[in-house]
Amino acid sequence: MRRRITWLRPLYIFSLLLLLGLVMHQVYLHLTDPAQESVHAFQVQQIHLQLEGHGDFRFAVVGNVNNSIRLFGNEIVPRLNAEGFDFVVSAGNAVSGGQEESYRTVHRLLAGLEMPYLLTFGDNEESDFGSFRFYEQFGPHFFSFLIDNAHFIFLDGTGKSSFSWQLDWIERELAASTAAHRIVFIGLPVHRELEETPVFESDHYLDDPAFRHGLISLFERHGVDVVFSANLTLFSRLQTNGVEYVTTGGAGGLIVDTESSFHHFVDVRVSPQGITIEPVRLDVDLPAWLRTVDSVWNTVYSFFYVSYLRFLLIVSGLILLAIHLHRLVVEERDYYPDFDVDPTPYQGRALRVGMYSNNYFPFVSGVTISVERLRQGLEALGDRVLLFAPRYREPVCDDGGDIDRAPTLLAFGEQGEFRLSNPFLLRLRRRLRNFKPDIIHVHHPFWLGSLGLFMGRRLKVPVVYTYHTRLEHYAHFVPLPGLLFRNLISHYLIRRFSNKCQGVVVPTDSAEEYLRVIGVTTNTLVQPTGIDVKRFRDVDASRLAERREALGIADNEVVLVSVSRISKEKNIEFMLEALALLSGQGESRFRLLLVGDGPARSHIQSRVEALGLADRVVLVGAVPPDEMPLYYHLGDIFVFASKSETQGMVILEAMSAGLPVVSVRSSGIDDVVIEGENGFKTPENREVWAERLGSLMADTELRTRLGEQAQVFAQSHDVTAFARRIHGFYAFLLAQYHAGRHWRR
Repeated sequence: MRRRITWLRPLYIFSLLLLLGLVMHQVYLHLTDPAQESVHAFQVQQIHLQLEGHGDFRFAVVGNVNNSIRLFGNEIVPRLNAEGFDFVVSAGNAVSGGQEESYRTVHRLLAGLEMPYLLTFGDNEESDFGSFRFYEQFGPHFFSFLIDNAHFIFLDGTGKSSFSWQLDWIERELAASTAAHRIVFIGLPVHRELEETPVFESDHYLDDPAFRHGLISLFERHGVDVVFSANLTLFSRLQTNGVEYVTTGGAGGLIVDTESSFHHFVDVRVSPQGITIEPVRLDVDLPAWLRTVDSVWNTVYSFFYVSYLRFLLIVSGLILLAIHLHRLVVEERDYYPDFDVDPTPYQGRALRVGMYSNNYFPFVSGVTISVERLRQGLEALGDRVLLFAPRYREPVCDDGGDIDRAPTLLAFGEQGEFRLSNPFLLRLRRRLRNFKPDIIHVHHPFWLGSLGLFMGRRLKVPVVYTYHTRLEHYAHFVPLPGLLFRNLISHYLIRRFSNKCQGVVVPTDSAEEYLRVIGVTTNTLVQPTGIDVKRFRDVDASRLAERREALGIADNEVVLVSVSRISKEKNIEFMLEALALLSGQGESRFRLLLVGDGPARSHIQSRVEALGLADRVVLVGAVPPDEMPLYYHLGDIFVFASKSETQGMVILEAMSAGLPVVSVRSSGIDDVVIEGENGFKTPENREVWAERLGSLMADTELRTRLGEQAQVFAQSHDVTAFARRIHGFYAFLLAQYHAGRHWRR
């Protein structure tokens, strides 16, 4: 029980929708092609057209633009246009990251220039899978071109392009060059580390020693005039062995406001007399502290402007996190039951129960038997039950007026036994409205079960769900990847559906533990499906003898009985292989009666023959419910290997007939088979299972004792208490619901 704050729900839904919309926008960005393609080819052509035949020219170098709108877009671009530069070169990090929106923003920024521009491939351009965007939108990561007396060379220092390949290429370029000036651009500095390197930027240099030393050697040997780089938030000029190294990183990113770290761009003039380089400082009149604040603001402003959708994505994620933390920390919680709820007014009167099941007779399964026993038990107490169930091909003569059959949309399974009924039929909704239920009980977390949950909300009555089936073991029936359904979808489906109901009935303690582990927090009642102990305890001796003779069972044979649907999830092959081990060890005094039918019958029959058990295993097929006690009493031991049960109702029926059990340890089974008292449960190991069964087959006295104790154990699960406890659970939920102490998800 906890008190919910209702205003959080609209905010939560809005944030969730915003998050979804922004994610879809990111998908759109990555799936659509930008308008720009091979920009550098066009820009180099424009530079040639403007400067062909000029003896001198002037260009600007900017570094670490980082998509800065306020500084680069609003201050530097107008100044470059006003001063008449011939072209502009980014020495690296023109974008703040390699994301698609960063590249699209830098195109908008550069479109403000009234001159050609070129970009050096740097660390930011390469990040977040940006290398392919740079290649598609601008061109190769390293390239060169000539303008009269100047040779321009652009290199890739990120490692995306082979360093050895670049060394061979640049050596050929420089060796063949006859230009008077050689100017190189590389995004990461290749010179020695500077003493004034800003904090946290010591790793912003070119870090491959072989490539670095190879480049420096080539620069010095072939007379490179100047090497421009970015990636450090400063301006630096360093001359080594005739080569000048210029680092510029103040065109938009964060600065630390030291003597060498300031916002700037570089003015470069090339003439027959040589190359002149001058930094152009911005906002020189601002005090130091204000320049630092302005630098931080530029960075934040750029981030919001360039990546505002990503920013909203982060904000919406934080809102969802804050709401979750608010629920955990602020909202009042009480994990104990509400002892103030008084169910007395509802316990003493007949209730009207709307019930929904995806399975019902004539299809026979554990769920259909459980539903029928609950229906009959509640009606015996005076409650009225309106059951909505699928319509089957076989005519059903005993349906009363309180069973409404829904037409089938889709049937699957070997005999069409699994039915997807039409939940959209208005007749079903009108029938329930006219019935005016006090409570709704659903037996599946989907299809007709979903309709029951929907109608509970519409009619404002509580909904109870019985957890019958371990869905993860039925992944082979679902047209989805098995691992996806087993490990994720099935558990999510159970948790979400259970938490939308006001109560959940579970047949065993282990099933309740499973629900708690996956996150179910609603009210639960541990209540096994009741069995008619008296019906299974005694049978007509003459009919039993006739059936034994008809099946050809010898007096000296130990009869094993197993009852289940013949399907993959029931693990029948495991039993057959274990019995083959016993047979191979010389044990031949047994006969297995396999009662049931299903889609794997032909496969199981072929396995029986392949394992040499044709004279030891009888596939009895489907048996009418009223004849089931006979088959239990034919047996000496009940054997079972299914791991998909939530309760194992057939085990309790067999115990009622006085049979000890040998089973595989699993949920549901673990709660009804008590080791050494009413049977044995083993790991899923053929040798161990066969050894336990063999010891029980050989010891008549042990079989008799365990069988008697099994009968006593089954007595505690008699059907008479089953419906009464469910009715009491209904009363509690109704009292809680109408007192307003329930909470909905």
